[in-house]
Amino acid sequence: MRIGMRYRTVVKIVYFCEKSVDMRLFIVVSWFCIVAISTNAQNITINENAEITRVMDQYAANNRMTEFVPGWRIQILATTDRVKMEKVKADFLRMYPYIPIDWVHSSPYYKLLAGAFSSKLEAARILHTVKKDYPSAFPAQDKKIRPGELVGLRYNY
Repeated sequence: MRIGMRYRTVVKIVYFCEKSVDMRLFIVVSWFCIVAISTNAQNITINENAEITRVMDQYAANNRMTEFVPGWRIQILATTDRVKMEKVKADFLRMYPYIPIDWVHSSPYYKLLAGAFSSKLEAARILHTVKKDYPSAFPAQDKKIRPGELVGLRYNY
């Protein structure tokens, strides 16, 4: 945007100096000034306080040690019949191969849980699509999501 504004400014100046004898020289000098300004704007130096660096390193180390994070999943099914759960899981994987799905056994139920989301809003976006085929699906909180499951989840549907 700034380069476009500079270009318009140069065009206005060129139009103003149109009758000038040294117009070519003016254009060449202007062009070099614009190039020099734009290249200098790209060199940025950040001086960070050593205390801030230490705290950020400690924060990153603590996050690496975290085994689980709270989040949301979509519960597709809860049943006592394991065969039914496995059939529904196979059907789900066929229809939505881009959404990871797994089951947990919480006696006496087998629960099918899809996706791994950091917020309920993210889960709701996929839930809207899944509800067409599984109307009883709903967002469920999960306190045992591995951080790696959340990274890079981008669904294209």
